Amino acid sequence: MSTRAQQVLVTVAAVVWVGGTLLGTGLVAGGGVETQGGGLFSDSATLIAPQGPAFSIWSVIYLGLAGYVVWQWLPAVAGSRWARATRVPAAAAIALNGIWLLVVFAGWVLVSVLVMLGIVVSLGLVLRATSGLPRQGVGADVWVSATFGLYLGWICVATCANIASWLVGLGVATDSALSTWVTVAVLAAVVVIATLLLRRTDQRLFQLGLAAAVVWGTAWVASGRLTGELRSEVVGVAAALTALLVAAAGVWALARSRPGVDGRSRTA
Repeated sequence: MSTRAQQVLVTVAAVVWVGGTLLGTGLVAGGGVETQGGGLFSDSATLIAPQGPAFSIWSVIYLGLAGYVVWQWLPAVAGSRWARATRVPAAAAIALNGIWLLVVFAGWVLVSVLVMLGIVVSLGLVLRATSGLPRQGVGADVWVSATFGLYLGWICVATCANIASWLVGLGVATDSALSTWVTVAVLAAVVVIATLLLRRTDQRLFQLGLAAAVVWGTAWVASGRLTGELRSEVVGVAAALTALLVAAAGVWALARSRPGVDGRSRTA
């Protein structure tokens, strides 16, 4: 695919993303994600749902995604390895975000899980595409590594919450003993997945963003279960422990990774 075709693809993806965001978040037509699917996406619908303030991370991620769309059009960046390696999977991750919001707005909870898994795969491809690349400059650091690291870390938590919402919609009791221990097991899986992903990249800002987002999300899960409407001390403590373990894994990964070096480093 030519550079111009890639640039257009990212821009079209951004249009889908913005349209889905305007509708799905209630900026157009009213409502919002937390009211869709019979309330299955509210912060008290499942034991692994992060407390409300956690979702403010989307503002940072959205700013980063908008910056990426503009950045990849810059003449100094257009043909760079970072831009060419990331445009296609990044476009998928951007478009699928808008599609997820549209699907949630329609109340299709199972489809929303499948779309979320598509986002995970797309972001994993961004991580793989950038691993081992020499540092290009501040632009790539911010608009690719930090942005998509945050996005991937948050989606690791959000996917678990999305699957839990679907299961509750099928009739699984929210506060049963089974739900409690399954949630604890899922949180343990989050630690394993986050640790593996941190080992799959040597880009420090990607690692930092990924770990920070997982810690942020699971810390708010802990807060929600210990102080929110849906209480569970077991899940609350498990979520807090998850946040601590992922933070430790992030520090370990940062200590082991090499700093990006590129004699042609640019500020774009």
